[in-house]
Amino acid sequence: MEIRQLDEYRWLIPRQGRMRVDGLIFSDEALMKDIRGDEAVQQVANVAELPGIVGRSIGMPDIHWGYGFAIGGVAAFDPEAGGVISPGGVGYDINCGVRLLRSEVNMEELRPRLSPLMDALHEAVPAGVGRGYRTFVQSEKDVRRILEEGASWAVREGFGTEADLDAIEDRGALRGADPDQVSERAVKRGTDQVGTVGSGNHFIEVGWVDEVYDEEAVERLGLPSGTVTVFIHSGSRGLGYQVCDDYLELMERAVRRYGIELSDPQLACAPIESEEGERYIGAMRAAANYAFVNRQMMAHRVRETFRKVLGRSESELGMDLVYDVAHNIAKFERHSLNGEDRTVCVHRKGATRAFPPGHPDLGGRFQDLGQPVFIPGDMGRYSYVLLGTEGAYQETFGSTCHGAGRKMSRRKAKRASRGRDLRRELAEKGIQIRASSMATVSEEVSEAYKDVADVVGVVDRAGIGRKVARLRPMGVLKG
Repeated sequence: MEIRQLDEYRWLIPRQGRMRVDGLIFSDEALMKDIRGDEAVQQVANVAELPGIVGRSIGMPDIHWGYGFAIGGVAAFDPEAGGVISPGGVGYDINCGVRLLRSEVNMEELRPRLSPLMDALHEAVPAGVGRGYRTFVQSEKDVRRILEEGASWAVREGFGTEADLDAIEDRGALRGADPDQVSERAVKRGTDQVGTVGSGNHFIEVGWVDEVYDEEAVERLGLPSGTVTVFIHSGSRGLGYQVCDDYLELMERAVRRYGIELSDPQLACAPIESEEGERYIGAMRAAANYAFVNRQMMAHRVRETFRKVLGRSESELGMDLVYDVAHNIAKFERHSLNGEDRTVCVHRKGATRAFPPGHPDLGGRFQDLGQPVFIPGDMGRYSYVLLGTEGAYQETFGSTCHGAGRKMSRRKAKRASRGRDLRRELAEKGIQIRASSMATVSEEVSEAYKDVADVVGVVDRAGIGRKVARLRPMGVLKG
């Protein structure tokens, strides 16, 4: 496939074959060596063939193969031009996302209490695959309310505050969610997974701010050097997976019904303005609301655990929510195309919204700052806090990357870590690990991922995100 280098950080896949628009990948020379050998490049081109796509089919520097869309893929579709909605452009884990808590605790203060804290978190927050968890929700009626109301349900039940809602993308609830479009099987899968981490690359990470790039921004966000932080990375769990599964079957029939030609059947889709499209959008939004509540409940348990282990009051801990972002979602937004403002449906699959200062969808706290963006790395290195930029809004539909990006399959990662004492390796770096299965840890070794510093470097220098701070892990809880 033809790829042209436009500049130091942009690579064009020119229209060819059935592509309706160009593809664009953000990368530098070094990262491109891995990207070229990945099926993700072909996936960017395949997405460019879909009806109603506008602008470009975009790949972020953390891009790698995924179901349908590449993970790290962004594309926008115009409903008025026959644009489509595709479950493969959202992913199985609908609204998988990241939230960041900050505290009034310093890293040096926490270090002596880190081991009991991690033990307590492991006990308090269910992690891994399975059922029978001690969770907040057991009734299907409650799940239905969560699907409709999102994070406001949790706050009303006493699991957070109004200030939390102000720091969640869309205040933790997507309008137009339709629980009636979520199957009974999906709801049943959601009854015992509210407030749970899950397996794979999901985690709770206790860390600290070890490098600052923008003093004013970190003060505004409450992230001065040395501050203890907590990342929570999870999504809609089995409920979201089931929604995706249910609608892929429906979309496969819709493709035939509407005569849509696909190079990849995993891109099964339907026109946005169709019965099938509207049903999926309602169900997807409902699953996204479930994911917001899932992270809200975990944050409640994290705050509770810090209070118990450190023996401090809520005000003394100051465990405020910095922000919560989705990175597997499709949303209707206004964007400028050829000088005209249009409403388009932006698919972000393993990509983060990164709106600039002044955008009307940002809450008051972030109006003059830009949207906070979190780019977790692997459990052995570091993660980054960024802010959205005007460059992202103009070039990527207000999007940027979402993580380091895998460069090694889970099977290869397991082979590479065979016979190694991973707990000891992490402990030598000052990182404590708690996991329900070390098999998951072996899949998530650092070398399985790109160095997130390289990925974030491309984002920052290309102008689709602005570096604010770097965080280092101290303790990691995995499924």
